[in-house]
Parts: sequence; structure tokens; C-alpha cells
Amino acid sequence: MRVCRFDENRLGIIEGDSSAGLGAGNVRDVTAALEVLPQVRYPLPNHDPLIAHLPQVLARARAIAPTAPALSLAGRRLLSPVANPGKIVAAPVNYQTHLDEVRADKNLHHNTAAHTVTIQTAGLFLKANSSLVGPGEGVIIRKPDRRTDHEVELVVVIGETASHVSRADALDYVAGYAIGLDITIRGTEDRSFRKSVDTHSVLGPWLVTADEIPNPGQLDLHIAVNGEQRQQSNTSRLILSVPELIELASSFYTLYPGDVIFTGTPEGVSPIEAGDEIVATIEKIGTMRVHVRAAERAQRAVSDVEADLSASANATGGPAAALRDGGHVRQGA
Repeated sequence: MRVCRFDENRLGIIEGDSSAGLGAGNVRDVTAALEVLPQVRYPLPNHDPLIAHLPQVLARARAIAPTAPALSLAGRRLLSPVANPGKIVAAPVNYQTHLDEVRADKNLHHNTAAHTVTIQTAGLFLKANSSLVGPGEGVIIRKPDRRTDHEVELVVVIGETASHVSRADALDYVAGYAIGLDITIRGTEDRSFRKSVDTHSVLGPWLVTADEIPNPGQLDLHIAVNGEQRQQSNTSRLILSVPELIELASSFYTLYPGDVIFTGTPEGVSPIEAGDEIVATIEKIGTMRVHVRAAERAQRAVSDVEADLSASANATGGPAAALRDGGHVRQGA
């Protein structure tokens, strides 16, 4: 089953083509199924209530779906299928080809030894929960003076509390899978710092339940920016497989329902900028479209400069001419 959150925190079941993230297909509005969730009071739980009670919610959703409103996905705002993860765990350099490209490109490693070690040495890292958005919310370029890259990844959503889980049992703890974009500002700083920017963890377009993907280690994934293919690989090339990642993560942290694991990105990472359109696809999950935009502060800075130039031109016929004739205004950070 493909379960989404959309518009104003509505709950939906996807019907039709798996490319529905591009506007095809329908969504059944089964928000009423959330009524089976228990009431929570402060202090809030350290798990996502929907994922913790997913079997009960899905049972109710199936019961009401035949008579639930069927809405076109076109124009719907898709949110992250997980609203409140306890933590976002991520795997660095988990494809050998990506590690190779990082080691070969100073624009990726920035002469920082920690960026070029293997995942066995680096371990995992955490991203701020505040960086999480859905595809319909888009990516904001917060640091336009720094290189910002796309990284497409398979994301695992944990469904059961897991601590010291063996790789042999790991998939029993999975609620489902989604597409992830681990948006990354390049630089010398720690990964968690550069990857925890607002909107830099995109999750969507929906959650595909684990029963539909019995083997997460054989999935094609690819990403295009403005129609140009950038990354293409298969999860069979992961250095640490999904079960191995769950084993490793649960040996250091207790994983709770709704925790997500970004499993790593293949080669082909490259810059994005405001105005770009990202289209990411993973086999058996679907496709999601994500738009990139400038931060409001940067947009205001450009507008202010343009206004000043226009006023100056009206007064003197001078500085704005360059802008009218094709000059560029550099956006502020």
C-alpha cells in the first residue's frame, strides 16, 4: 500500500500509476482513519504516532477507502509521509562509486580527510528533524554563495522499536520505504551541520509498505534535474545493505517507529540552484518532483537591489542600465 500525507495534513491512499508523483493517479482521502490513533499528552512520545500504529490505521483506511473521496493528485501538496520522526539517521559514502568521486574531486572533499574515509570508518550521522519536508514543500537554497548538491537515496522507515537488532532480523522492523533527497551544502564542516539545513531532507512522495518491497537491495534509482539525468544506480551496489545499516544503527541507538534511515547516494552528485526542478525515481516506490527556490531573505535582497538600481536609473539614467542589458545581481547569503 502507498500511504501519503497531503495538503493540510490529510491522510491518503494512492491509487493508479506509480508515477503519480508527477500528477497522474488519484488519492483516496482516508483522513478519518486517524481517529484510531490514541490521544497523546505532554510529554510527547519519542516516536511517530501514525507509524507506531500503522497496522491499525491501515486496517481502518482499507475499510473506509471504497467510499472515501477520490481526489486527483494533480495540484496536491505532498508532505513527508512521516510527520514526526524521532531521528533522521544517514549513511555517508555508502556506494563505492560515490566514495571514489568524492576522493577525486576537491570540490567534494575540500581537503578534509573525514570526507574521504569509508563508511566503516565514518559510521553513520544524524540530521536535524527540522530539515525534513515533503516534495510539495520544495528545497530552499539558504546559502546561495555555497555549492549545494542533490543526493538521491532510498529511505527506510522504522516500524518497530529496535535495539541491538541482527541483520538477519532487521527487515522485520521496517514499516516501509520512500524516496529521499539528502540535500548537501559542500564545505569543510561536519556532515550533520551541512546537511541539516531547513528543507535539506526531502522525503516522499509517500510511504510504500514493507510487504510491497520484500527485497530493498534490488531497486533501480535515478534523478534528473531540469530533464538532465544526473544519478543512476541500483541499491544492490550499497556497501552496507539495508539490513546491515539497521544492525549498525540499532547497535548505537534505539530506533523508534517513525525513525528514518537515509541509506546513501550513488555517484553523480552535482549542484542545484534556485529555479531548478528535480525529478527523483526509485523502482517500486514511484517518482517525485521537487522544485528548488531561493530563500526569502535572498529574494528580498535581490528585490531591494533592483529597486535601488531602478530608482537610480530614473534619477540619473545610470546604474540600472547594466541590469536592463543583461547584467546579473548576486543574491546575498
